Amino acid sequence: MTADQANPVVRTPYGAVRGRYEQGVAAFRGIPYAAPPFGPRRFRPPEPPEPWNGVRDAGAFGPTAPKPPYSEAFGQYLSDPEIAGDDCLNLNVWTPQPDPGARLPVLVWLHGGALTRGSSAVPVYNGATFARDGVVCVSVNYRLGVEGYGLFPDAPPNPGLRDQLAALRWVHDAIGAFGGDPDQVTLCGQSAGAISAGALLAAPASRGLIRRAVLQSGAPEASERDKVRRMVRRMATRLKIPATAEAFAAVDRDLLLHTQAEVGRLSSPVLGGPAFGIVVDGDLVPRDPLQALVDGDAAQGVELLMGWTRDEYRLWLVPGGLVEHVDRLGPVALAGAMARCRAGHEVPRGYRALRPDAGAAEIVGQMVTDHLLRLPLHRLADVRPGTAHLYEFAWPSRIPGLGACHALELGFVFDSGDLPESKKLAGEGAPQELADAMHAAWVRFAATGDPGWQAWDASHPVRIFGDGEPYTAYGPRDAEIALWATAPALPEPGPGPASDIRAPGAELAAAVRRLRRSVGARRR
Repeated sequence: MTADQANPVVRTPYGAVRGRYEQGVAAFRGIPYAAPPFGPRRFRPPEPPEPWNGVRDAGAFGPTAPKPPYSEAFGQYLSDPEIAGDDCLNLNVWTPQPDPGARLPVLVWLHGGALTRGSSAVPVYNGATFARDGVVCVSVNYRLGVEGYGLFPDAPPNPGLRDQLAALRWVHDAIGAFGGDPDQVTLCGQSAGAISAGALLAAPASRGLIRRAVLQSGAPEASERDKVRRMVRRMATRLKIPATAEAFAAVDRDLLLHTQAEVGRLSSPVLGGPAFGIVVDGDLVPRDPLQALVDGDAAQGVELLMGWTRDEYRLWLVPGGLVEHVDRLGPVALAGAMARCRAGHEVPRGYRALRPDAGAAEIVGQMVTDHLLRLPLHRLADVRPGTAHLYEFAWPSRIPGLGACHALELGFVFDSGDLPESKKLAGEGAPQELADAMHAAWVRFAATGDPGWQAWDASHPVRIFGDGEPYTAYGPRDAEIALWATAPALPEPGPGPASDIRAPGAELAAAVRRLRRSVGARRR
């Protein structure tokens, strides 16, 4: 074998890169798609990288975006490598055939992590398994937290989302040299990565860059601008600086991350609270992404694969014993869920009737899961009949208490369940047959737009990946969806005791604030 056969070289628009052959797959890691976002580029839209001469080594993952580590409670379940360096706007490519004539389907992966954590270097996201099965896989790093989603008066919004768009443009221009087909790109993301994928789907600037999309445990949405501003203002108050990009850029990076972690401690998918998010900016995100997609004037012809895990909420509540804590809070927790979901009292009462043996944590968790995921994904599928496919991941983790929790499906989608990082969530003995089925469905979707089961129609087909053979169910848990359609929304603020599930408006808001403080204290 010659040196080039062992270390393949591919030319990108900015220079040549040398990868590695690993078990028959060519891997290229740490390729810059934009310039380092620091110095005068801090909090600014991404700029092209400086071209280089010669051949750049692409054998190792590049630097990860600045981020605080997971808390000890979450770190026992989730891995998040940190690689130092400023050149963090980089991506990785795995390909079975780095040949311009191959024209293979492409899957572009956006990691999750609440827009504050995660990276393409997480071992679970090993793109070699997709390349092994004929799909060129690209995984992307992008700016996180206040660097990527802070809202300032002196800087453009959504720089992290703009990073992802820049990566998509790089894929369109460069992936052909790696054996990919730029006209057959599937944008795939989980959690915050799925929310990002939904926003990019709806963005006029992405037109022609995305052929298909996979949204795992995340629906298209735009955060309230004031919710994001509150994160920035609270950080500014702690740091004793103005809430401007110029002032934040002058703060020591480690201190900025520590402050971000402290301020974000009280926010969560279940409890809400100030958090970083994608906002409508009149430019890249001209309107709410879900509404743009539901109205049918965005991403016409793009095929969709979308779904959730049965027990999403358990990853949000199990760490630190929060399930038991929320169960003890009982009516206050239910009132908080009403405020979080803007739901009238008929909704939690209906969930209680359908789940008479459930504790408050399960009722709250399922309400929030349906509000954030199942309802909007149903809405999106309803206007894309014949081109949308839905799934539910229902296999329970071997780790006690986790059930079929958020992020558990990732080791199955990537067929990386044998890695220690996958076993942190799944435990020992995860079924390889389930990984074979899920991974094959994602490969087939990237190649053809059909994962192998009936597309969405009036019968509401949902593919269930659980114990035993996957099967298609029709209208699973539609009774819960019906609750939201028939129950009135939360009334305007008014008087009422916080312990009463019927309490409206202001009292519910007070209840959820008490719940956040209580849960936040347990996370310390």
